[in-house]
Amino acid sequence: MRADRLVSLVLLLRQRGRLTADTLARELEVSTRTVLRDIEALSAAGVPVYAERGRHGGFALLPGFRTELTGLNHDEALALLTAGSGRGEQVFGLGSALASAMRKVVDALPESHRATASDAAQRFLVDPETDLLSRRLVTDQVPGTTMIEVRRAVLAGHKLRIHYAASGQTAQWRTVDPIGLVTVRERSYLLATRSGADRTYRLSRVLAAEELPETAQRPSRVDLDRIWRERSARFLSGGDHLTVRVRVAPARREDLLDNALAVRAEEPDADGWLRLEVTFQDAEHAEWALWQLSTDAEVLAPQSLRTSLRDRAAAITARYTHSS
Repeated sequence: MRADRLVSLVLLLRQRGRLTADTLARELEVSTRTVLRDIEALSAAGVPVYAERGRHGGFALLPGFRTELTGLNHDEALALLTAGSGRGEQVFGLGSALASAMRKVVDALPESHRATASDAAQRFLVDPETDLLSRRLVTDQVPGTTMIEVRRAVLAGHKLRIHYAASGQTAQWRTVDPIGLVTVRERSYLLATRSGADRTYRLSRVLAAEELPETAQRPSRVDLDRIWRERSARFLSGGDHLTVRVRVAPARREDLLDNALAVRAEEPDADGWLRLEVTFQDAEHAEWALWQLSTDAEVLAPQSLRTSLRDRAAAITARYTHSS
């Protein structure tokens, strides 16, 4: 870990010039004392880093110093910089690692391409926090220490002990065999088995985690995409989920899908609207989601949902019909 940090320190000084110890500490997520020790280690190793005193002082490298890193072509670097420009730094607790990787990508470019690639990456924005209607995306929050333990167990192939709070239940400790991690629509999940049975855990509900020394019981090779599809299919076919047939204005399609669990079918209607068959958690969830669409959606089935929406509209009409 220290070797990676020393490389990152050198790259920061190469790319941004003179920096104070406090700035370096923030960038590397360590203490100022650690930065000073790292500076001493670099100097002892022959890296030409020097200190400038005074109000605008800091640490810098002698001009012309360059680290030896594998080069990338312009498009390869642009792809990586663009991927790192979104909110992917929150995925699986790899924020500091991504920041370090981005510095190495920039430094690996030929001098003639470095500025143009960095500028080009600024022209792309991936998954901003809000959409055009200023609706903020809600991202699951997972404590860093918990995420580190989960990630280590997954990669090392060790059993994992988690303190998990299932929806509507008291948190309990369970020991699982981790298979892999999946992130989808700002939510992250741990795919695992428990006593041989398939289990899927939402990481935001893992209150604490502990990697165990025992080897996990799992196959040596895994197809996470296939496993996720299979578990998603089982989830949608179980429980009290409600399937709804609905007509919706094209402009509100994404609003509908944001609240639905899944889309089973979709086709254009004769008047330019869309006909969809979607699944909701239950009748209450479906009524709430479709009420948000107002007159831009029409439920075709089931009749019980049409009735509940009609009665709700009638109650609102009656409330505003009476004079105050």
